[in-house]
Amino acid sequence: MLWAGCALTVLTTAATARASETPLYQPAPAWIAAAPAAPTGEGSPPVMLVDMQHRIEDGRLWSYARQQTRIATSEMLSQAATLTLPWAPDKGDLIVHDLAILRDGKRIDLLAQGQKFTVLRREESLEQRELTGILTATMAVEGLQVGDVLDLGFSTTERDRALGGRVQDVTPLIAAPARIGAGRVRFSWPTAAAPKWKLLADGVTATPVKNGAYTELTIALPLAKPKEMPDDAPSRYRHPPLIELATFADWADVSRTFASLYASDGLIAPGSALAGEVAAIQTAEATPIGRAQRALEVVQDKIRYLAVGMDGGNYVPQKPARTWDVRYGDCKAKTLLLLAMLKAMGIEAEAVVANVGEGDFVPERLPSAAAFNHVFVRATIDGQSLWLDGTGSNARMADIRDTPPAGYVLPLRAGGATPERIVTRANARPMIDLTIDADESGAVDLPSPLAITATIHGQLASMLRMAKSQLGAEEQRDLLNGMLQQWIGEGQFADVTLTADGPSGDMVVRATGVTTTPWRSEDRRRKRSLTYRYANFGFAPDRSRPEWTGIPVVVPAPTGIHSLLRVKLPEGGRGMTLEGTGDADLRVAGFVVKRTTRLSNGVLTIDERVDSTGGEIPAAQVAAERDAVATMRAQLPQLVAPADTPRRWTLTPAAIEGSGQVKAIRAVFAKAIADDVEEPSGYTSRATFESAIGDRRAALADLTKVIGIQPSVDLYLQRSQVHARLGDPVQALADAERARAIDPASFTAIGQVAQMKAESGDLAGGLALLDQRIALGGESRVPLRRMKATLLGDFGAAAEAVALYDTLIGEKPGSPLLLNGRCWVKGTRAVMLDTALKDCTAAIELSDDTAAALDSRAMVWYRLGRYAEAMTDVDTVLADHPDHASTRYLRAAILKATKRDGEAAGELAIARRLSPTIDREYARYGFKL
Repeated sequence: MLWAGCALTVLTTAATARASETPLYQPAPAWIAAAPAAPTGEGSPPVMLVDMQHRIEDGRLWSYARQQTRIATSEMLSQAATLTLPWAPDKGDLIVHDLAILRDGKRIDLLAQGQKFTVLRREESLEQRELTGILTATMAVEGLQVGDVLDLGFSTTERDRALGGRVQDVTPLIAAPARIGAGRVRFSWPTAAAPKWKLLADGVTATPVKNGAYTELTIALPLAKPKEMPDDAPSRYRHPPLIELATFADWADVSRTFASLYASDGLIAPGSALAGEVAAIQTAEATPIGRAQRALEVVQDKIRYLAVGMDGGNYVPQKPARTWDVRYGDCKAKTLLLLAMLKAMGIEAEAVVANVGEGDFVPERLPSAAAFNHVFVRATIDGQSLWLDGTGSNARMADIRDTPPAGYVLPLRAGGATPERIVTRANARPMIDLTIDADESGAVDLPSPLAITATIHGQLASMLRMAKSQLGAEEQRDLLNGMLQQWIGEGQFADVTLTADGPSGDMVVRATGVTTTPWRSEDRRRKRSLTYRYANFGFAPDRSRPEWTGIPVVVPAPTGIHSLLRVKLPEGGRGMTLEGTGDADLRVAGFVVKRTTRLSNGVLTIDERVDSTGGEIPAAQVAAERDAVATMRAQLPQLVAPADTPRRWTLTPAAIEGSGQVKAIRAVFAKAIADDVEEPSGYTSRATFESAIGDRRAALADLTKVIGIQPSVDLYLQRSQVHARLGDPVQALADAERARAIDPASFTAIGQVAQMKAESGDLAGGLALLDQRIALGGESRVPLRRMKATLLGDFGAAAEAVALYDTLIGEKPGSPLLLNGRCWVKGTRAVMLDTALKDCTAAIELSDDTAAALDSRAMVWYRLGRYAEAMTDVDTVLADHPDHASTRYLRAAILKATKRDGEAAGELAIARRLSPTIDREYARYGFKL
């Protein structure tokens, strides 16, 4: 196995004897055992046979494979008719033994017919900056047909000089639900030179058997389906089933074998350019730790990553002089270069090998080089271990003590070593450092305009630097907008820039943006969360199954996010209070949370950093950590506005136009739209905003623009509603009809068409449309009949509306929705008031949300002249739903009826701001204020 996590595959300058670079065609060797019988009956899987046999002998691994595949479909034919067999010619040979078609009881020998493989050098990993040297033998199988069985047998041999005569092999084991007819894995070796082996598959056993001078180990395939494991379990619980064999004596033997490859004495020639680089570092930095950091920075920044795995380079590092000359190398080359530089400066250092992604699995594996896929440096300065990875990026002095999430590493020492665990901790610097200034000074239900600066550090900064150099302007904008959405939340962003900060190696994103208001209604007050999604993490590991109770939980690798949020508040922060825990210094579920919160001079400031620390949470601590996270979430700080805080409907038109918050929102929308005039979301977002603050003609213009770009049912209906609010039922009807033309079955469009017909004086037309759809039946029949009752109640005969409600309630007794509908008709039309109260009260008692029924009952109380009871109900509704225009209007009527004309005028002004057509709507019920 190659060290491939960093693609431990770099060119060595030493010449290596190469095997054949073309496939050999030979019969299978005598030690290959006959394959198990493959089923051929109806229903047998397409892959009829998988037979893998391996022999370890004289420092060489011989791997034989045979597969029989039934070509069941034309799709399989197109896939199976092209064969590809990769191998590494610097390690051994590819030997083709058999290739035949089995058809109607006959065997057609394709090799005997002269079909041969063609050899290609296919660098499939080139985009990952790897040149592997792997050759691929390919063949387009001639004469293969649906119904045939393709029978292929071949071998590869491997002898790796870097292993010092040792051999290793890792073989994944096919397991259900994968289906094969028959299969096995068979290993053999001289009994007198037995390798070590380890079977890493639950519930599977195997016993070596002596056969003459050899010992054999056989495992039948497929294995039973592995036990399911939780996704947050460590890798040692989630690895696929596999078997390992190796001739290393122990971990110390692995360590000693590779230590010599990283011996760094004398690798920097005096007077060389590399020696000059070392001298420059020593001149510039006086301390060992400063010199180590500068050397790491040189290796990361001046040596680009490229792996060349040809000519024995899978484990052998490129020499430092060569690496410096060509200015490229992989983890091996960068590690040896860094070791040589540190050695020249008198700094104690050694190479360590690791397994990126499965570091916790290393101690359970068989000792071999195959357990690792990466190598880097441990330097020891003032008794402290510093983990220095030349394949990283942007490392600076502040980061020198960061700990990689490598799990267990094996130091490479001449005297040997055993795996050691790296105990991780929070990184010194956050990966993302956000500063957000929000202007929410106008009202607590307007969108939030933001000024954003994000400083990006580490690997993410390297990715952004590459993106800036390789992507076009539009692609960069899309990338950055996506990142902003992830960090901040859904919104519109403008003035987005990406710049490099040279000295730090960081990348800086700057933008302005608008997001939906973060304020929400709770307990009849407006409240604002002060933490972003990364600080509001959850912890809910599933350990419900008995076999999972002892499994630890993986903590995300060390990474951090810091945010500084400043919020400019309405009225200088008058009456604002903080709930929850404003300041925190916690370690919970493997995260470190530090936060300070201050409210001063009308600005709320919250400074917060959240870091994951890596490692694992033991199973015994999971319950306690879950409780700790739940407690932390319950105590997250939030800002609470006073009951009379400014709302968008309490602002006068002049106040809206003069609001800095509104101006900032409009500026962001204008720039976001200008950045991409064909993107619909900017227009729709601005239309929603302008409609909400009362500028419906501006909203109309944006909706018209976006409909021209991307018409839809929803957009036509949205514009229809704007036309209706502007008192233009004719245009509102026209847009509703356009929506129905796109989707004639749209329930919302049908209702809007019927409503607009009635408002335009064509009640009969509206009812006819509803009757037509009702006659079709289906799930929409009941809501359409309810819609008809509502339409009759508003525009038709009250008695007819009540009668229809009576029928509907008879079919579905106790429905609060229907009871409220009947109460509303009786109240608005001032009929049957004696029974209206019973309907409303029943609806209130049966409802989870009582606002609509309370509003209806308030109307009945008003009709009965019982203004105190009416006022109680409307105040209850408005406490929870202060933006209900109809309830505001009714409250104005109650105030006027009780001679409180000044208050009535103020309430009426708010109702009209919320709904410009409210007077016309209530005129249908006989109101005139």
